[in-house]
Amino acid sequence: MPLQLPPLSLYIHIPWCIKKCPYCDFNSHTAQDTLPEKEYCSALLDDLMADLHLVQGRPLQSIFIGGGTPSLFSAKSFNHLLKEIQQKIPFADDIEITLEANPGTFEQAKFSGYFQTGINRLSIGVQSFQPKQLQQLGRIHNAQEASRAIDMAKKAGFTNFNIDLMFGLPGQTLDDALFDLNQAVSLSPTHISWYQLTIEPNTIFFSKPPKLPDDDSLFTMQQAGQRRLHDAGFQQYEISAYAQENCKSKHNMNYWEFGDYLGIGAGAHSKITFPDQNKIDRLWKTRIPKDYLDLSKSYLAGKREIHPEERALEFLMNTLRLNNGVPSHYFLDRTGESLQSIYNQLDSAQKHALLMPFSNQLQATPKGLLYLNTLLEKFM
Repeated sequence: MPLQLPPLSLYIHIPWCIKKCPYCDFNSHTAQDTLPEKEYCSALLDDLMADLHLVQGRPLQSIFIGGGTPSLFSAKSFNHLLKEIQQKIPFADDIEITLEANPGTFEQAKFSGYFQTGINRLSIGVQSFQPKQLQQLGRIHNAQEASRAIDMAKKAGFTNFNIDLMFGLPGQTLDDALFDLNQAVSLSPTHISWYQLTIEPNTIFFSKPPKLPDDDSLFTMQQAGQRRLHDAGFQQYEISAYAQENCKSKHNMNYWEFGDYLGIGAGAHSKITFPDQNKIDRLWKTRIPKDYLDLSKSYLAGKREIHPEERALEFLMNTLRLNNGVPSHYFLDRTGESLQSIYNQLDSAQKHALLMPFSNQLQATPKGLLYLNTLLEKFM
């Protein structure tokens, strides 16, 4: 069956931060005294121009400006960037435009400026409200600055914002984890991303691993935290995402529903569907900022096709993270493959109570969400 064009989002990567955190495996680089802000924004627009043929007539449903620490850049730069992008690609009427921000970079005037550019959502990287944990995580802010930053965001006009929090931190107890959640809830965000610290290769924590809570403690934290968030009106809709009513992240939902996205900036990734060629490609950009800014070099670093035999697993790796799954017709529309092609695997997953009985929704059971890797192994 022919592929259908899914919704399109845009990811913009700003690769600099004040200090590299020991757990971070993202493409981020410690900023020098002066950032090449103007040159980088110019490069982003050139990068976008080279990718315009990938849009295929679709409006942007969402834009996410991530990093690094995008809030190191000025409102003036983002205003110019967003205006130029909108001239090249139409924005959906209800477009969500998110900026990642570090509490250590908040200034009232700057964030008022961000709001005036059309940025309508913030994702604020708090991670913890406890001094010892913040120090161990290498964060540049303290708990008071985190609360003050959120107050500034509200005063600037932001009514839709996410707080990023971690659990399973070195030496963290159940009371510590619930304290962080209670502090976050008290600040009235519309969304909380609450995820477990994992040790990734190519990080300081990987070479010098801290002592983390054991599996039983992690499970207890997760269960207690989920109850606390539910009681506060946050509905879990993905493994680590909790939202107030009608406040799910549109951008992340598009990833999880196997939508398309353009990525511009150093190290940014794209996933693009070509229905006329029955093809889905992944593309990625030059990673090192100085190479990305080198006009003699290509922005595109690589490209590979997601072959038909890979599409089912790629689709399910994303969609089954969602508590309610996705409409079953998305599988055909977004992979070009029939569910009949994976009938035996679906049947086995249902018999092991990992997948809900087949209906109009493709959805993991609560047990399947808890043992997602076991569920996905059935499709490998």
